[in-house]
Amino acid sequence: MRDIVVASDPGLLRLTAGLRTVGAIALTLAVLAPLGTDVRHLVAGAIAAMVATFAVRDKERAAQAGTLALGLPVALAAVTLAALLSSRVVAGDLFFVALIFCAVYGRRFGDRGTALGLIGFQVYFLSLFVGATVSGLPSLYGAIGVAFASSALVRFALVPETPAGTLERLRSAFRARLAQLVTAQLELLDAGPEDVDKALEHVREGTARLHDTALMIQGRLEAGTADESVARLVQRRVADAEVAAERLGLLLLTSRSAERADTLTLHLPGAPVPAGGLLPVRDKATDLLRRDLEALRLLVLRPVSAGHGTALSHVRNRLLGYRDEENLPVAPPAVQDVFRGIGETARAVLGLRVALDGPQDESDDSPATARSREELDAEDAAIDAGEEGAEEELTGLRRPTTRAAVQVAVGSSLAIVGGELLSSQRWYWAVLTCWIVFINTASTGEILVKGYRRLVGTVLGVVAGIGLAALVGHHTWTAFALVLVCVFLMFYTAPLSYTLMSFFVTAALGLLYTLLHTYSFSVLVLRIEETALGAACGVLAAALVLPVRTDRRTNDLLVAVLDRLADVTETAVDQLSGGPPADLLDQARDLDQALADLRAATQPLTHPVTPLRARRDTARYVVALLETCAYQARALAATAELLPTHPSIAADPRLRGAGQRILRNIRAIAAHVAGEHSTDEVSTGPSIAALLETGGPGTPRFGRVTDRVLRHLGRLDEGVVGLARPLRVPVARPQA
Repeated sequence: MRDIVVASDPGLLRLTAGLRTVGAIALTLAVLAPLGTDVRHLVAGAIAAMVATFAVRDKERAAQAGTLALGLPVALAAVTLAALLSSRVVAGDLFFVALIFCAVYGRRFGDRGTALGLIGFQVYFLSLFVGATVSGLPSLYGAIGVAFASSALVRFALVPETPAGTLERLRSAFRARLAQLVTAQLELLDAGPEDVDKALEHVREGTARLHDTALMIQGRLEAGTADESVARLVQRRVADAEVAAERLGLLLLTSRSAERADTLTLHLPGAPVPAGGLLPVRDKATDLLRRDLEALRLLVLRPVSAGHGTALSHVRNRLLGYRDEENLPVAPPAVQDVFRGIGETARAVLGLRVALDGPQDESDDSPATARSREELDAEDAAIDAGEEGAEEELTGLRRPTTRAAVQVAVGSSLAIVGGELLSSQRWYWAVLTCWIVFINTASTGEILVKGYRRLVGTVLGVVAGIGLAALVGHHTWTAFALVLVCVFLMFYTAPLSYTLMSFFVTAALGLLYTLLHTYSFSVLVLRIEETALGAACGVLAAALVLPVRTDRRTNDLLVAVLDRLADVTETAVDQLSGGPPADLLDQARDLDQALADLRAATQPLTHPVTPLRARRDTARYVVALLETCAYQARALAATAELLPTHPSIAADPRLRGAGQRILRNIRAIAAHVAGEHSTDEVSTGPSIAALLETGGPGTPRFGRVTDRVLRHLGRLDEGVVGLARPLRVPVARPQA
């Protein structure tokens, strides 16, 4: 059960965010209630505590404390100005628009600028919500001060979070998700023809979840480790385990099929699975395969020294022996490859254990295990810190934060005008929606999808709010308790579904209106109308003011992915050909991040309700092909990283020439997507393996490691050529 919880919420980030926010609100209410505070100021304190908690995003505790300390005077200034301008409609609206512009523009200054802008905006909104007046400012100051103090106490004492602790929980989540992926691979092994689609989908989901956790770990390594060399060691071991596990899934899929499986992600839901005579086979080799997959899962979850040391060490020795062709069962070559893949994954798990848990018990090591340890030790000694390259900084209106600030200011102005036409009392709901749809979005399509999801969540939340308001009646503390439940669920579900988060926000607002004795069915209907208006104003501003079309953004991100793919491929091939060692880990991480950005940006194109079905299918297909190419590039990088220390891997100068066609094709596609009017064509021809010259008559063409590299290069070549058709890049006819 612990592993399930850890895997479902990596790092317990959602649980921690929910508990910290609810704790801050509860503590604020517990302090204010005995002082005889009225309901209006209790609501103000609760909202201020929520804002003070979720706005602070700094990773270091000292930075969090600094942001919280600066946030209090910003909050007091915002509530003061809101009270002073409450009777001056035009001046108040102009200041609100200026505040919104500054709050969004502040995102360019990092986490602290984002937090202070968010606090300023949300506290001004809070003042409008509770009807702040000049005479009531002292009481509001007190409520806000208590809220910030409660937030600090919960953050630093009751529900503490440190970068090192978060990273440790993420490591546990990675192991738990790796074990879940092995379980899904076992399911694929046992699945019959009628269940194979479902089993493959589970493997695909498990692989994606493991990859997401690896990216989360990589994003927190710098803050969570004191030593840069340790951070790079953990990054290396996590990447090794991820590549080995994904490769094991591909080998397993190939062993069940008469066709070669190039990727787990290319086969979209509903697409046919490779079929053949091996679906499924029940023989001795399959039974041994099942046994070894279960043993691998056990190795992932339990350290060898944890009470079952001798038994687990023998299991580990057997699995690692497959790497050296020891005790391979009599089976078809594709099935034997799966056993070798299990051995490689066991080796990655061993390296992960050493990197995360320190030295292991070596008393029961077999020669194969000892060799694996020697390889890992040599790799650890060779790890050296690299340097990050500086990126070009955009200026003026080209800077995303400046453009977004102008857009949201225009959209908010429209929302103020339209909102006051709907209601002179609650026009600010339209402004809030317009503000929110711009957060973490970068194109008109993303804003449209986010506005749609918020509207759906709001409509459903209104229905829930009606039921909850009728349930609590005038029971103040029952309503506050349900508000706390809604707040917790809001933060717990926010990373999973924006619609669910909007649902819980609206349900909580229905309860707050009940507490303020302003609840009515017409108020909740007005909430829907203001939400729709705010979303429409946001989309209109994004479409007309300095617009960034979804096509343009996805094309820019696609070019970035192709550039990163070319960088990783070129560096890996150069190193495998005898070139100098390079920083492949960071390059592979940049590729993964660029692909994640592209995947997020294509959501408007792949949304189920999009009317452009052909365009949706094309976007899905392109992203799937890029995921295929990224996997092959990661595998090349992982093999190249072994080159300086692995005794069985030697550089092969012939590989440099074999990779040139792939690099030319990637750059040709990138030039066409960038709109450079390129005349380059994607070239095809003999297989990558056929491009290597033989060493002479009677000599082996290439060894097993070079053969693996060539397989990755060949499949990368096929994936890149496959991108040409959906992206409408001309393909040259192979010369006779």
